[in-house]
Amino acid sequence: MVKKNKCIWSEKAKSLAKDLHREISIDNYNWHELRGNKRRRSAELIISAISQLINDGDEIEIENLLNQAILWIKEEVKDTGCKSH
Repeated sequence: MVKKNKCIWSEKAKSLAKDLHREISIDNYNWHELRGNKRRRSAELIISAISQLINDGDEIEIENLLNQAILWIKEEVKDTGCKSH
């Protein structure tokens, strides 16, 4: 049985990460405006990775989020648009 590491993050750090994640995340109201913005998409992925890291998330998932953010920064991925529009 694997023991969880003692939490090294303060409740304030967890709260700040959660607040920043909520602020940066693209939602239904701003999706069409921001979906192709490489800085916004990469920031959303990076804060998701930070949130997972702070909350003992899966390391492979954290790495995948960061790799996807890098692809957005390098413009190696782009939003393909909504197929229903």
